[in-house]
Amino acid sequence: MQKWVMSGLFFVACGLALVLMFTLPGKQQVAEEAKPSMPEVTLDPAAAEATLKASCITCHGDQLQGGAAPALQQVGGQMDTQALFNVISKGRNGMPPFKDQLSPEEIANLALYLSEKK
Repeated sequence: MQKWVMSGLFFVACGLALVLMFTLPGKQQVAEEAKPSMPEVTLDPAAAEATLKASCITCHGDQLQGGAAPALQQVGGQMDTQALFNVISKGRNGMPPFKDQLSPEEIANLALYLSEKK
């Protein structure tokens, strides 16, 4: 009887392994999700400033001087546009992700705007 139980558990484990093997995302899919692609946009400073006022000044300050979050007055000298896009999209170190509140184009415009702050 014990032999039948053990062999049954073995086949269930093998079946579960096969199901997981075909349903879990692959390395390439995980890498693509980890690094969102930035859409091509033309910088619109007025729209970027409006997005900053609506989403960023609470933590980063009205002059981007910092406060509850780091200062962004010279962030363009520390991070490139793609890195800024990734941080704004996914969040980092206590900063929430904005991919659900802002469109990819708004995030890209904001990243372009901030990348000029040097």
